[in-house]
Amino acid sequence: MALPPHISAGPAAAASRTPVYALVGNPNCGKSTLFNALTGLKQKVGNYPGVTVEKKIGTAYSQHGQPITVVDLPGTYSLAARSPDEAVTRDVLLGRRADTPQPDRILCIVDATNLERNLYLVHQILDLGRPVIVVLNMMDLAASAGLNVRVARLEHELGIPVIACEACNSKGVIDLRLAMSRPDLPLSRHAWDIPAPIAPAVAELQASLTANDGKHPLIARAEALLLLTDQDSVRVAGSTPLSPRTADILHSWQKRWAGEGTDWAGTLVASRYDAIGRIATEVVLRAGDTGPTASDKIDAVVTHPVWGWLTLAAVMTLIFVSIFSLAEAPMNWIDDQASALATWVKQTMAAGDLRDLVTAGVIGGVGGVVKFLPQILILFFFIGLLESTGYMARAAFIMDRLMSRVGLNGKSFIPLLSSYACAIPGIMATRTIEDSKDRLVTILVAPLMSCSARLPVYLLMIAALMPTGTVSLGAKVGLMLLMYFLGTFGAFAFAWLFKRTLLKGVPPLMIMELPPYRLPRWRDVARHMLERAYIFLRRAGTVILGISIILWFFAAYPKAPAGATPTQQLAQSFAGRAGHALEPVIAPLGFDWQIGIGLISSFAAREVFVSTMGVVFNAEAKDDDIAPLREAMLAAKWPDGRALFTPLVCFTLMIFYVFAMQCMSTIAVVKRETNGWKWPIFQTCYMTGTAWILSFIVYQAGRALGY
Repeated sequence: MALPPHISAGPAAAASRTPVYALVGNPNCGKSTLFNALTGLKQKVGNYPGVTVEKKIGTAYSQHGQPITVVDLPGTYSLAARSPDEAVTRDVLLGRRADTPQPDRILCIVDATNLERNLYLVHQILDLGRPVIVVLNMMDLAASAGLNVRVARLEHELGIPVIACEACNSKGVIDLRLAMSRPDLPLSRHAWDIPAPIAPAVAELQASLTANDGKHPLIARAEALLLLTDQDSVRVAGSTPLSPRTADILHSWQKRWAGEGTDWAGTLVASRYDAIGRIATEVVLRAGDTGPTASDKIDAVVTHPVWGWLTLAAVMTLIFVSIFSLAEAPMNWIDDQASALATWVKQTMAAGDLRDLVTAGVIGGVGGVVKFLPQILILFFFIGLLESTGYMARAAFIMDRLMSRVGLNGKSFIPLLSSYACAIPGIMATRTIEDSKDRLVTILVAPLMSCSARLPVYLLMIAALMPTGTVSLGAKVGLMLLMYFLGTFGAFAFAWLFKRTLLKGVPPLMIMELPPYRLPRWRDVARHMLERAYIFLRRAGTVILGISIILWFFAAYPKAPAGATPTQQLAQSFAGRAGHALEPVIAPLGFDWQIGIGLISSFAAREVFVSTMGVVFNAEAKDDDIAPLREAMLAAKWPDGRALFTPLVCFTLMIFYVFAMQCMSTIAVVKRETNGWKWPIFQTCYMTGTAWILSFIVYQAGRALGY
C-alpha cells in the first residue's frame, strides 16, 4: 500500500527531518495529560488562523534523544464534524488547511474503559492509510471496572502498534516513546467492506477528489466517506473548499438516494459499528457483574435532583468563603509591602513629578491590583480541582434542566462556568456547541458571568461598604454570592430573551459523557494556577502598569496654577475633564467625575478600576503618609460635603460592573468568533445599557427609601 507523497516511513526520511505526530482522541480520554507527559509541559499554545480554536505544539524526544513534534488537536468523537473544533481536527488530518501541514503520523488515544465507542474514531483514521499508533489509556480504570482488554489481540486485529498506558501515572510513556521512535511504523492491515448501495458513490467521489482536488487516493477515499456522512457539514475559515466537480457528484448522489429513500449516512455508520463490534468482542473480556462502580455511587448523590443542587451550592459557598478567609493574610502582607515601598521612595527621592509618578502611578496603580493575586489563585485552584476530579461535567448535567428552560442545553453551561474565571476562554469553549444559534447566544451572554477580573472590584467595594470588624464574614460572602447570582441570573434571562426573539430555535438534546471520578492531579492543578497567576501578573506589569502611568499623566497635567489643592489639580487635568464630561450621564447613578475616570479607564480591563482609584485618590494623600485606598475612598466627598462612597453607591457600582461590558479583550474575541463587528457592538450596547438602567433603578430606589 503506497503512502501519500509527503510521507515517508523510511530511515533516510526519519534522519533528514523531524517527524510530526498528530495527537487525537475523544474528549475526556486523557489526551492532554499524555501530551504533557510526552512534551514535559514544554509547549507552544496558539490558535489556528481564521478560527479561535486552541492548538498546542510540543516537542517530545525519542529514546535516542531525537526531537519529535507533537500537535495536540481538539478532542472529537468522529471525523464527521459537528462543531468548529471537530472541523479543525478533521481538516488538519485530511490536509484541507493551507496554514497547517498534514501530520506524518497519528497517535490515537483511546479510553480503555469504553473501547467500542473510541474505536469509531480510530476506524476512520485508519482509512487515511498513514502510520498510526493506538494508545490504550486508563488501563487501571478498565481493570477496576472488571474489563480485561487484550492488548496483543487488538494489535493483531488492527495490524498496528497498540500501547497500554496510564497517562496520569506516566505508565507506558517509555513504551510509547519507543514506538514513536520507530522509522518503519507499519500501515494497518484492517479493512472493512463498504455497503454495496454506497460503494459506487464512494468510488466516483474518490476519483474526483484525486483528479480535481489533488488528494492522494487513500485520503480521497476517507474524505469521500466523510462527505457521505450528513453530520460532516461544518466549515471553518482556513479549510479548502471542494472543487465544483466533486460538489456536483456529491449532490447528485444525495438527490438520487433521497428519491429512493436510502439512508446513506445511517448505512455507513451502521456498517462501521458492525466491524468495530466484531473487534471489541474479540478484545474485551468482562469479569461479570461487578456491581456499581465508585463513580456510580458518587453520582447517585451529586447528580440527584435534590442532593445534587445542595452539593453544587456547598461547593460554590466553600469557594467564596475560602476567597475571603484564606486570602486575607497574604493580601494584607502585599498591601503592607506596597505601602512600605511607597514610603521608602518618598523618603529617598526628592519631591517632584518623578516621585509622584513612582508612588502614585506605579506603586499605587499596580500594587492596588497585585494585592488581589491571592484571591485569583484560590479561585483558579478550585476551578482546576473541579476539572481534574471530573465534577465539572456533573455540574453541567445538573444544570441541563435549568438551561433547557432558557432555550439552551447543559453543554452551554460549560462555557458559562468557564467564564467565571475569564470570559475569553469561556467564549472560545463555545466551539464545542453544535447548533450555531445556541453557540451565538452563549457567546452573547457569557460575559455576564462574573469573571475573576471583576473580583478586585467587588472586593474593593465590599471593603468600602463593609469595613473590617463591623460585619461578619458571612455577610461579606453573602454579598459576593449575590453578585455572582445576579450575573448568572442575567445571563439566563438574556439567553431566554434571545432564544425567543433574535435567535429563535429549539434547544437540542444534550448528549454528554460523564468521565469517571479521579483523584486530583495536583501537578496539573498547580500548573493551571501558575499559568493564570503569570497571566495576571503579566497584565499587571504591562497593561495595568501602562494604563496607570498614562492615567497618572492625565491626572497630573496640565498643571493647575500655583497654590491649587490636589482636588483642584485633578479636576482641571485631562482625566478630570473626561470625568466631568461623563458626569451628567452617570450622576443619576450616584457616581461623580472621579468614579467616571475609573469607568473610562476600566474599559481596557475591569480590574483597572482598582488601580485607577489608587491613582485618583492617592493623588490627594499627604507627603508623609499614603492612606489605604479604602480609607481614601471613604473620605471622598461631593462638593456639598456629602460622602461619595456611601453603602448605596458602593452597591450600585457593583451592580454596574456585574452587567457592563468593560473589557476590550472580550470584545476582540467575540469579533473573531462571530467574524464581524455586528454582534460585539450589539453585545456592548445591550450589556452597558442594562448596567445603566439597573444601576439607576437601584440608586434611585435606595434614595427614595432613605439610604
